[in-house]
Amino acid sequence: MTEPQAPAFDRRMLEALVCPLTQTVLDYDAQAQELISRAANLAFPIRNGIPVMLVDEARELD
Repeated sequence: MTEPQAPAFDRRMLEALVCPLTQTVLDYDAQAQELISRAANLAFPIRNGIPVMLVDEARELD
């Protein structure tokens, strides 16, 4: 028996989403399931197909 897969992130959301800190565009990292803000140096997680756009939930990029 296989585990159910998480819903896929809809890439069309990228057109509407911006970084909450810098208001700049985001890059989608499909492998890590994150939205990347290069301007803020943050990665916002995508959980169950839903982007979590809270700064407190983001991780700093290396």
